[in-house]
Amino acid sequence: MRKNWWLHGLKFAAIVVVALAALGAVVMGLWNWLMPGLFGWPAIGFWQALGLLVLSKILLGGLRGGPSRHIHWRARMADRWEHMTDEEREKFRAGMGRRCGRSASTQEQTP
Repeated sequence: MRKNWWLHGLKFAAIVVVALAALGAVVMGLWNWLMPGLFGWPAIGFWQALGLLVLSKILLGGLRGGPSRHIHWRARMADRWEHMTDEEREKFRAGMGRRCGRSASTQEQTP
């Protein structure tokens, strides 16, 4: 198993390259399909599409990776839930039911 560690690394690198190429092609295709027709902007090439993809990741997604940053809200919500009274919990459920499209009759049937 230790002999083939470089082979696994090579496979991973190949998958990353193919994924980046596919994403770049998708961004380029969408840009060249939509932007010139809608706004009169010029078409872009593959490397510009990859640059746009990286720029959007930096500006919109940040440089942090992994799902761990999204888990913290669950712990905060669980803590808030534990400190709620029964009336506050029922009020929260009713509000979420209205926001999520559940009717009043459906809410009454839910335990």
